[in-house]
Amino acid sequence: MPEQSAPEELRAIAPKLVEVTNDVLFGDVWKRPSLSPRDRSLVTVSALTALYRGEQLDHHLGVALDNGLTVEELSEAITHLAFYAGWPNAMTAINRLKKIADERRA
Repeated sequence: MPEQSAPEELRAIAPKLVEVTNDVLFGDVWKRPSLSPRDRSLVTVSALTALYRGEQLDHHLGVALDNGLTVEELSEAITHLAFYAGWPNAMTAINRLKKIADERRA
């Protein structure tokens, strides 16, 4: 799994948030052995899609691809979520996935 961390530029305004993000979220939760990084990415992308959290979704779609999920698998998950999380959420997520996939192909 690629190493994740909070944006360092946030440390000046929110040092504790950066610290717990790096130490607890990415240093502990993401490394627990009960779920693979691939599975954690699928859960995270699903939650961010359902909650309409686009700013974080872009980053985590990239992480999901790095963790072994394919564009096709992410597309299928987002399509499935359309029925549970809402069509606008899914359409936003699929557009973001397309943008990231296109950038990686370029």
